[in-house]
Amino acid sequence: MGNILVIDDEREVGTFFQHLLEGKGNKVKLGFSGKDFFQLIQQYKFDLAFIDVKLPDANGLNLLKQLKRSCPSCKAVVMTGYSTIKTAVEAIKHGANDYIEKPFDDIEQLERLIDELLSDSPLSSQDDMYKLAETLGFIVGTNKQMNDLLKLAYKIAKKNVNVLIEGETGTGKEVLAHFIHNASMRYDQPFIGVNCGAVSETLLESELFGHEKGAFTGAVKEKKGIFEIANRGTLFLDEIGEASLATQVKLLRVLETGEYIRVGGETIRKTNTRIIAASHVNLAKAVEEKTFREDLLYRLDVVKLTIPPLRERLEDLPILIDYFLKKLNTPLSFSEDCISRMKQYHWPGNVRELFNVVKRAVTLAEGETEVITLDYLPEKLKIPLHLGQVSNSVRSPKDGVEDLEAYLQEWMNGVLALWRNSDRLDLEHVLSSVKELETKIGRSFVLKMLKETLGNRKEAAERLNITVRTLRYLLKEKGADPKA
Repeated sequence: MGNILVIDDEREVGTFFQHLLEGKGNKVKLGFSGKDFFQLIQQYKFDLAFIDVKLPDANGLNLLKQLKRSCPSCKAVVMTGYSTIKTAVEAIKHGANDYIEKPFDDIEQLERLIDELLSDSPLSSQDDMYKLAETLGFIVGTNKQMNDLLKLAYKIAKKNVNVLIEGETGTGKEVLAHFIHNASMRYDQPFIGVNCGAVSETLLESELFGHEKGAFTGAVKEKKGIFEIANRGTLFLDEIGEASLATQVKLLRVLETGEYIRVGGETIRKTNTRIIAASHVNLAKAVEEKTFREDLLYRLDVVKLTIPPLRERLEDLPILIDYFLKKLNTPLSFSEDCISRMKQYHWPGNVRELFNVVKRAVTLAEGETEVITLDYLPEKLKIPLHLGQVSNSVRSPKDGVEDLEAYLQEWMNGVLALWRNSDRLDLEHVLSSVKELETKIGRSFVLKMLKETLGNRKEAAERLNITVRTLRYLLKEKGADPKA
């Protein structure tokens, strides 16, 4: 039993909760506005709060933040309509335990949620979440960003919404998609993945929607498409940014209406397939470049999950290595020096590359030693901290102006690490990195000045005391040569 707060401007919603909750012995206080909310949290202490996202005089997200400040132990659930699901996901990031969509169709599921949140015993669902993730090979370790990502993925898994996963190649996007499917209500239905970049436009359309006999050369019999096979299950569209614009139009129709037509067919078919899409490129930028449809991105990006690259969670490296060693069923271990050196590498191939390095080292070391040393690492890891890789690890803000301070700090740390610790290095590589540094600095100053002059290249060049031709050269534009 608990003290429950319900804030919603629709009085029938409050009445519904009052009957549902008081019938189970709970005490319920109703509020219909932001003003009511502030009065009630000052007068009473609550164990659980239901807060509507949209109120006539307040934003539900702001009320949630205030609730977490005033009563951190109070559990919270936001209530939303479909059009405000993005806001509901933001609420989860700010401490909400869950969100529910109005109208409430599944009362039993709602009751289970309430019972779980009011339970005094530690929630077993969190243990289940980590066990499922480990079983599927999605290792989160201790990194906060990864743990927050997993918790959000677990909460939205049971919702019937599309998910967009972004992250560099090798970060584990498909593994996360498997996790969402297995944590969802569709876990006992098919999970089918297709790489949109690995199939030609004609074949991709046939793969997704199926085709009728004689639809094209080689179509000797009719074929079911993935949307038909994955009905009531999950379809994972990997590298969705590689799909042609023509295919994107047809995908949009399915997402909007649940309807599709086989290639060469005339019959309209229905599907109830959940879409999880993934891309290693920034789709918002692809929209700006006219290579991806904005309306399709809007449909896919109901919930966006971004997996951080391995270089941003190096504290988890030993945990990942231990997991891979168990997966390879070997008693071998890595020396501390080995792990320390591996932490200096920037891992462009991310977790996938790490697994390949571990597998290679185990293959070479088995039968020779019990502890894997530096000798068993590939050459690219033996030289501590490749300077050319430092620049790759510096991420640029969305406005395109590089974070020069962060880049310079990392570059300097790399040089000093080589100066102090290296008994071997590639000097030509170091000198090459100096030239790269010069280019980076020049480009950063140009981008900064272009931002300040609102894109006026002539004025930016004058302020930098360079020619417009040199400015274009630093921006790497075709045909620009400062010596010409």
